[in-house]
Amino acid sequence: MLKIGDKAPGINSIDQNGEAITLEQFKGKKVVLYFYPKDMTPGCTVQSCNLRDNYQMLLDKGYVVLGCSADSPERHIKFIEKHELPFPLISDESKEVLNAYGVWGLKKFMGKEYMGIIRTTFVIDENGVIEDIITKVKTKEHTAQIIK
Repeated sequence: MLKIGDKAPGINSIDQNGEAITLEQFKGKKVVLYFYPKDMTPGCTVQSCNLRDNYQMLLDKGYVVLGCSADSPERHIKFIEKHELPFPLISDESKEVLNAYGVWGLKKFMGKEYMGIIRTTFVIDENGVIEDIITKVKTKEHTAQIIK
């Protein structure tokens, strides 16, 4: 399990446009990397829209925002267009990034257990070191949890 002070695992994936995306691209900037279960679902939409609504403030504080789920690039494009999201979404259909960050795991819902994405946000500093891990994400107040 990753902890605060650890070097953030590298990312070598694609965004919603099929373009290569790596953590190295953002060296020298603070990164908010949020993992969410699925595009177009209620909680994920509220969380993403909270970050969208506070995006300029996050930029002003030096943050880059990246979302990540196992959805396809095509599904990400629909999600971005429908909700006017101004930041890239990483498509991790292979679950390499999800596993590297330890957010793919056993979940429970209504008495059933299944494998899925555990909603988690990592705040990564300018040198690629994890400075915060938010595991109890409040979707409606997520930006406030990041900024503190």
